[in-house]
Amino acid sequence: MKLQHIYGVPPLYTNTFLIITKEKHGIIIDAAAEPATYQKALEEAGAALSHILLTHGHYDHVGAVAALKKATGCKVYMDPADAAGSQLLPLTPDAITDTWPANDELMIDELTFKIYHTPGHTPGGVCLWCDGVLFSGDTLFAGSCGRTDFPGGSMRQMQQSLSLLAALPLPDETKVLPGHEDFTTLGQERRSNPYMNEAWF
Repeated sequence: MKLQHIYGVPPLYTNTFLIITKEKHGIIIDAAAEPATYQKALEEAGAALSHILLTHGHYDHVGAVAALKKATGCKVYMDPADAAGSQLLPLTPDAITDTWPANDELMIDELTFKIYHTPGHTPGGVCLWCDGVLFSGDTLFAGSCGRTDFPGGSMRQMQQSLSLLAALPLPDETKVLPGHEDFTTLGQERRSNPYMNEAWF
């Protein structure tokens, strides 16, 4: 899996990711950078954007969706629970072309994404696993977790989601790439993250 880390627009600098498949299809995880930034990276890779996968619908993760969808006709996946059309959750249902498969596995070329539903930060939050990497959005951070005090957030659901992630049948060396700040591993968070081991409850 060819993976490129791209920062979103300031001041939040959301972590976003561009994956290039063997078939030269581009997959964006959380389209939060300027559209031209992704288009330049795609051109350099000789790839065409085919999918945008959104871990949740907050404005700082979806800012480039409309422009990229219009320019490329790519598919957009997000849980419709986050398509509120509000200032915080700006996407509307018509912006989403596809919802997550019923079996929670999405195949794109040679890659298989496993979808884990992790509400708490937003009602429709998900974490995505592919090829040894867990894209944790704003659910799991290095040493912390996503806020639950926004509209639609739930501390109880966050507790359940973090417990789910802690118990996943994934090895400790699984890379965790969150929506903000530093990268980590699942083992590191299992051992030392106070939110993941339920100490805060």
